[in-house]
Amino acid sequence: MAKVAAVEKPLRDKLGENASQSLINLINVSKDEQKHEMLTFVEEKFEHRLTEEIGKVNERITEEIGKVNVRITEEIGKVNERITKETGNLKLAIAQTEQRLDNRITTEISRVNERMTEEIGKVNINIAHVERNMIRWMFIFWIGQVGALLGILFAFFK
Repeated sequence: MAKVAAVEKPLRDKLGENASQSLINLINVSKDEQKHEMLTFVEEKFEHRLTEEIGKVNERITEEIGKVNVRITEEIGKVNERITKETGNLKLAIAQTEQRLDNRITTEISRVNERMTEEIGKVNINIAHVERNMIRWMFIFWIGQVGALLGILFAFFK
């Protein structure tokens, strides 16, 4: 706002130079006070409006954060359920694989035991044949020894 620069001549003549200057100062001071009061009012109104808007923004941010937290919680729950499900599937698959391996190991051990039993039987049969052959050769040797002794005795006594 512009300051009052001059008072019209008829008014200045009636009031005088000092009074005119005082009137100008009074008007200028009044304008300054009105300007200051208007600025204060506008500042207060702006601050009030700004506070309201900041409050609304804070509420909206809080709501959105709440929504995000709910969504994150839901997603974490879904992930946990899936992990639990997959862990269960893996445990089941591991248990089935262990059962198949146990069955296969048991089958293989049974086969090995049968084969060992057969082979031990064959070894026992071979040992029996060897013993029979040894006994037969021992008898042949003994008969030869007895024959040789008898021959020596007959030759000695003759």
